[in-house]
Amino acid sequence: MKGLIFDIKEFAVHDGEGIRTTVFLKGCPLRCVWCHNPEGLSPRRELYLKQNGCLNCGLCKNPCNHPECQGLGRCLHICPKNLVSAAGAEWEAKALAEKLLKHKDFFNSMGGGVTLSGGEPLLQADFCVELLTLLKGQVHTSIETSGFASAEIFQKVVTLCDFVYMDIKLADAEQHKKYTGVDNKIILENAAWLKQSGIKHTFRTPLIPGITDAKDNFDAIECLVGNSAWEHLPYNTLAPVKYPSVGRVFTDNQAMGMRALDN
Repeated sequence: MKGLIFDIKEFAVHDGEGIRTTVFLKGCPLRCVWCHNPEGLSPRRELYLKQNGCLNCGLCKNPCNHPECQGLGRCLHICPKNLVSAAGAEWEAKALAEKLLKHKDFFNSMGGGVTLSGGEPLLQADFCVELLTLLKGQVHTSIETSGFASAEIFQKVVTLCDFVYMDIKLADAEQHKKYTGVDNKIILENAAWLKQSGIKHTFRTPLIPGITDAKDNFDAIECLVGNSAWEHLPYNTLAPVKYPSVGRVFTDNQAMGMRALDN
């Protein structure tokens, strides 16, 4: 089974206990206006062109015959400042598990492990199941998820994890659809199941100025979370930087949130 990965971050310290390796899976069904990983939104491999430092020499636009460059419209190898790359690389689950397990002794001695993140890892559920099955019992595994998936998929994946981080961004269905593009019904249903599942977990809410940090939203989420652990995540002020690199525009709504935070 192949999966599409846009980053593998070693020595991660914010994605679970201890020192971990975080695997970022490409593709997300949500379109949160505050998203700080725009290169993780598309479920397909795409061009990633760093803007800062570009010489505008045009060399990368010249046709090439490298198989890995085809379909991207640029050569990935000719840039004199190494600013051109691809967001998304295919991995076989077995090969990725072998890579991650090379650090098994280190993870276990440091109380760390492997975390699956995104994008939304549940969008590649079959790949996650195979990878987690290969890792099970050898290293501690966590997942970071929005919970936006069918109950069958959600339960199939998270039951293979030692720990689950799940977002509850907005309690109100209309507000959730307005700011993330999707309804939150299945998210809240999955959250309710997770609470009674016995799986260790923490809920998370990103603090987005004027959107998620409103008192009525906090009060409603507090009721939903109940006795479960609940983290409040600060807004990533560097969010706009990566959007042009994947040909996306940081919208007026997003910019408004940034200005509110700065004030």
